Amino acid sequence: MAAPGKPDSAGNFREQHHEGCHHITSFLLQERVELPLEPQTEALRREWISSGRLPLHELTVREARVRELAELPAGASEPVARVVDRSLPGPGGEIPIRLYLPEGGAPMPVLTYFFGGGWVLGSIEASAAICRRLANATPCAVVAVGYRRAPEHPFPAGLQDCYEATRWVVDHAHELGLDPTRVAVGGASAGGNLAAAVAQLALERNGPPLAFQLLVYPPLDFRADTPSLRAANDPFVFDREALAWCWSHYLARDADGDDPLASPLRAHDVSGLPPALVITAEFDPLRDEGELYAWKLAAAGVEAELIRFDGVVHGFFALSGVLDAAGEAQARAVGALRRAFGR
Repeated sequence: MAAPGKPDSAGNFREQHHEGCHHITSFLLQERVELPLEPQTEALRREWISSGRLPLHELTVREARVRELAELPAGASEPVARVVDRSLPGPGGEIPIRLYLPEGGAPMPVLTYFFGGGWVLGSIEASAAICRRLANATPCAVVAVGYRRAPEHPFPAGLQDCYEATRWVVDHAHELGLDPTRVAVGGASAGGNLAAAVAQLALERNGPPLAFQLLVYPPLDFRADTPSLRAANDPFVFDREALAWCWSHYLARDADGDDPLASPLRAHDVSGLPPALVITAEFDPLRDEGELYAWKLAAAGVEAELIRFDGVVHGFFALSGVLDAAGEAQARAVGALRRAFGR
């Protein structure tokens, strides 16, 4: 297999094709001159500072959840043709799911989506806007999974729920009007971690078959020590201390972080995984982990596309009403899903 090449003179990733596989080139972990925050992100950061918003790591779990609820958008999300709430049996009790169905005929491809929030925050409600957008724009059905959160339910509880929900969707695809041969998993932040782990678990257990994985700035290695992590020291955005706060609640003990299902970047062999789109943000402690994983997938012969958005911070993907980069990132995600689903 050909080794990945080097970036061009502008520092961009190029694409190579070898033996039918799509590869990315990379200059991962290479120190670089950081660009300033792009204007819309800087304005948002200044708004957070002026509001007196405390850094995440200074909050208790309860305080962080109260703040998240208070910050949920008040306006209605864009409409979809149909929304179905139901629950399904899981290893720790009933798992709530919400099915978003756009206009279109059956059988419909489906994205099983796992919300972000550091495994501690997040909810089906908090992810509603992005689920609706992806459903309408692709178009595909989107199943949002209400997995168990830490610290009440540490690793691997949430992962178990996400895997079981994905398996259930495939097993019940025909009765739901879905196509069991076109099922993707995806999520942002902790949801991206869970999506990567579900894909690994599905490969390990010989099912369910997955067509694609959408990984948006995922945390992928509990013991990571990368340039992007070391540089992330701005308390007014998601920084390394906020990330440590999330990991401390997700893992019952540090040793659990060595499990590839908690830290997917630690997987020995990723060959055979479904194609992936990895989206990263320049000013994100998790940037290098995501990019290393994209490189690892490509080196193993997995079709992998990597897109880094400069000048933005962790969490930007969901802020399409505020940041132009978010709208562009969502459009790139939609394009990748369309290709994966043969649309």
